[in-house]
Amino acid sequence: MPNENFENKKNAENIAPNEPEIMEEDFVQEQYAGEEENALARNAKKLGLFIFEGVKVILISLAIILPIRYFLVQPFIVQGASMEPNFHDREYLIINEIEYRLGDPERGEVVILKDPLNPQIYFIKRVIGLPGETVDIKKGRVFINDQELTEVYIEDFGLDTFDAVKLSDSEYYVMGDNRTNSFDSRRFGPVTRKSIIGRVWFRGWPWNKISTFNLPKY
Repeated sequence: MPNENFENKKNAENIAPNEPEIMEEDFVQEQYAGEEENALARNAKKLGLFIFEGVKVILISLAIILPIRYFLVQPFIVQGASMEPNFHDREYLIINEIEYRLGDPERGEVVILKDPLNPQIYFIKRVIGLPGETVDIKKGRVFINDQELTEVYIEDFGLDTFDAVKLSDSEYYVMGDNRTNSFDSRRFGPVTRKSIIGRVWFRGWPWNKISTFNLPKY
């Protein structure tokens, strides 16, 4: 019996020191797993905040840009040579739309308008005749109510003659600056006020021709 008790005690001593080591390893593993879960949770939260802030910035930007884009100004790219030498093919322009919501076009303004024959097509032209006026073209020269219009922005007037046109209270006479190569009111007639979209306000391209535009003096 004494030998048996001695063996049991010896075995107990041999086992006892190992038990705390097993428990300590389990604790370390559980603690590491908990820290890993916390780190993943923090990263997920940061990612969520980042996405939320990104979406918020995009929505705020759209709320600012879209009204400007669709109701105030619009881009327009010149196509063709009808407005040379003052506007050339592929130039990038900014159109002021809000101005014509508050007032009417003036003589000499360069405008964007819908083609009277096909509203899906847009033209760039200069306003020449105003509502109620009579426009007459003799050998390339423009006469408004029998008074010749001085146009310093034209290089080649041409020699064409057209019948006089009496504009109604809502009609405008528009022409291209390239008088010998422009499809305008001389061909398709006067345009209505509602067909005029906006005024050319700013040229953004090419870089060496960036500029705004003022009314010519008549």
